[in-house]
Amino acid sequence: MDLFVAQVIRAYLDLPDTPTRARTADRVLARSLSAQNLPLEIVRAALAVASVRRLCRPKDAPVLQPIRSLHYFLPVIDELRSSPPDPAYVRHVLARLADFRQPRP
Repeated sequence: MDLFVAQVIRAYLDLPDTPTRARTADRVLARSLSAQNLPLEIVRAALAVASVRRLCRPKDAPVLQPIRSLHYFLPVIDELRSSPPDPAYVRHVLARLADFRQPRP
């Protein structure tokens, strides 16, 4: 597995509400993103943005099911690919995400 794929999978699995192991389809998607020469920073930012959006929902919103696939993040990857975020915004999102991270059992 190349470094890009390994880093995407690790970033995905480190997020709240994601599985503890990647599926074959997740690895296939990560390889596809690598083949598209998508910058790793865009993928990592998209994972963080989507996770924070999900985690910062109103308290009275319905509970969401856990994320089961890296494919969940594709719309935000596409969004950030077409309009890359400001680095300061990404730092802010990563700081917010750190507030929600809990060690896995």
